[in-house]
Order: sequence, then structure tokens, then C-alpha cells
Amino acid sequence: MSDNAPQQQLLHLVIGGELVDLEHNTFKNLDDVEIVGLYPNYATAHAAWRAKAQSTVDNAQMRYFIVHLHRLLDPNQESKPAR
Repeated sequence: MSDNAPQQQLLHLVIGGELVDLEHNTFKNLDDVEIVGLYPNYATAHAAWRAKAQSTVDNAQMRYFIVHLHRLLDPNQESKPAR
């Protein structure tokens, strides 16, 4: 595969914030939910998620999530690992 070939774009969104409790994925305050960013593949989204999660390790209520937007945009699309 040549370097100029377009890569498949699998959009991912990284968001996070403080949760009400550790049993549920319910944010304490939706106004404070942080949108970390939108990424073209899982690998870059995972790197951003890891950096944010590690930076808030002292707050047990903080959680960050990777949202697979490509699955929402096209639910029939098969997910393939990024290379």
C-alpha cells in the first residue's frame, strides 16, 4: 500500500468528566463535560484518552470515554483495527 493511499476514516470522540458515582456512567454536571477532541482513528483517540485519564488519576470520580462515532454514523459498517 502506498503512503499516498487514503486511510479509512473511523471517527472517534473522546469526552470526560466527573461522575455521580462509580457504579454508573452518569456525569455529575453536563455543563462541565469536557470534549477532548475528535480523532480519525482509534489509535489516536486512545492516546488522547490515556493522556487525559492519567492526568486525572487523583480524582476517582473522573472518567474519560471513547465514543465510536463511525458506528453511530453507519451502524452497518464493520469495524476494522487501525494500522
